[in-house]
Amino acid sequence: MKRFIKWFVGIVAILAIIFIAGAYVLPGEAALDRRISINAPPEKVFAIVGDLRRFHEFSPWAEMDPDTKYSFSGPEKAVGQQMSWQSAKLGNGSQTITDYVENRRIAADLDFGEMGKAKASMDLSPAAAGTDVIWGFRAPLGNPLERWMGLLYDRWIGPDYEKGLIKLKALAEIEAASP
Repeated sequence: MKRFIKWFVGIVAILAIIFIAGAYVLPGEAALDRRISINAPPEKVFAIVGDLRRFHEFSPWAEMDPDTKYSFSGPEKAVGQQMSWQSAKLGNGSQTITDYVENRRIAADLDFGEMGKAKASMDLSPAAAGTDVIWGFRAPLGNPLERWMGLLYDRWIGPDYEKGLIKLKALAEIEAASP
């Protein structure tokens, strides 16, 4: 029996070392980007993404909890604009604009409370058919568990970003076609 316990403790110790050491070989940041081409000029697309009051119109999370409460503060359509949300299903948090380049880029700090902080961005570039949009997400990963979980971020968040971009495309193209 003693032999089994020693063997078992040895295996657990080896697995713990692999888990901890392996984590520090993994990236210290979760990063993902999703792209889409929209048949609308950059100014039409930016009119939507550059105003946090319109975020729920293309947000994939808005339909997950239609009862989400939003509040806004700071300047309109500029660095410092903030959107906060309260949701029984999705949790509470805020998004604050940190970079705002008209018709080109918007970036924000995301605060998910106890779930952590991250950064999001939307980069727009003119294209032959309208606008190419890249929606990016970055989150720091500190401890070993976060680093291992970072391997799943693309699978967890990527489909939501794709869904949001499809909604943004439909919305921007409708608005671009309107007089």
